[in-house]
Amino acid sequence: MNERSDKTELLDEVEVVFNPKKGLTFTYLVYVLLSLTFACVFFFPKIYIQQQIYFKSRDVSKLKGEYDSLREENRLIKSSVETIKFKNQILDTLF
Repeated sequence: MNERSDKTELLDEVEVVFNPKKGLTFTYLVYVLLSLTFACVFFFPKIYIQQQIYFKSRDVSKLKGEYDSLREENRLIKSSVETIKFKNQILDTLF
């Protein structure tokens, strides 16, 4: 009987070596959750800041386009006013 128990004990140990238990332990779950939390804490601010920079740059680009068009319109209005002033000065001298 002793020989049989030695064989079964040896087979049990071999079984453990070749087929280890593949279960999730609580510590493994804690490590995974801590890793995910760390990744979120580390990467979320970077993503948020990049997104805010993108939206602000879009707003700045839009405002720059409006500014350039208003500057051009202002230049055209100034030249129109100068033309009208010049015509009025000439007409005033004729009468």
